[in-house]
Amino acid sequence: MATEQLILAVIRAARPQFRTAFDKAAYAVHASFVATGYVLHATGPPAFADNALSVSCKDEVGMDGWNDVEDNYAFVYSNPEKGSKKVLVKCLVMNDKLLVDVLKEGGSEPLHLELEAGEYVQEDAGTNYGSQFKNLGKLVENVNKEILNKLDTALASSSSAKSSSTEASIREERDRLRVGPDTEDPYMPLHPGYVVPSIPGFGGSDLFPGPGAGMYPSRGDFGGGSMLVGPDDPRFFGDRTRGPGFPGGLPGVPPGARFDPYGPPNVPGFEPGRFARNPPRSGGGLHPDLEHFHNGSDFI
Repeated sequence: MATEQLILAVIRAARPQFRTAFDKAAYAVHASFVATGYVLHATGPPAFADNALSVSCKDEVGMDGWNDVEDNYAFVYSNPEKGSKKVLVKCLVMNDKLLVDVLKEGGSEPLHLELEAGEYVQEDAGTNYGSQFKNLGKLVENVNKEILNKLDTALASSSSAKSSSTEASIREERDRLRVGPDTEDPYMPLHPGYVVPSIPGFGGSDLFPGPGAGMYPSRGDFGGGSMLVGPDDPRFFGDRTRGPGFPGGLPGVPPGARFDPYGPPNVPGFEPGRFARNPPRSGGGLHPDLEHFHNGSDFI
């Protein structure tokens, strides 16, 4: 917070040249900003430019040309401790008053203060800066109350909102990387957010192949493919109730079956049809492995 002593110290250190009483009042406003940690980036004609707040400039400047424009003063500041946003201060002389308007970068509502120059400034007071002002403590109090305190609150809120927005973005990105709920490590999900297809178990056959890994198993095929078989297993004799017909292709080989040729093509004795299953036989009898070959045929 600016104080009367700090304001006089800033003025004495800079030793500005005053031409009018309004110069003194405007410089006292400037000194209040400097005393509270603000850095000056532009003043005079450059500070009156339309893009004074949007132009990128982090360099500090001196006070050259600060009172070149008659009855008008402008300053552009930033406060490194309050963030990177700039602040534009304009002072306009109207009758016996100095009208002060302050707008922060990105803001829409300026802060306003009216100062009666004759209430705070001594005319023809010599070169002693202390004697050129009167009621300087009251002037500083008004600047603190109507401008600096409100401005600091606005800048702090803006900085806090930016910090909160950044934290929210970080949380959102972290949540986006998570695979499942309540997962701290996105690469080690405890509860995946997707359904893991089961891997087909036992069953299936070369005649009716089961699905590959990652696919849901079917409800079975004609005859199944279990490793547990008995003398009457249909795979030895075919389905006793019905036999699927497969148009085209090799006899007894459905489309899509994993069928390996029994021998080289067009070689006598290795015709695929010779190895097809015989029609179903009547019930009873011995297991085919225990029966003798009949009529010279091979039963598979």
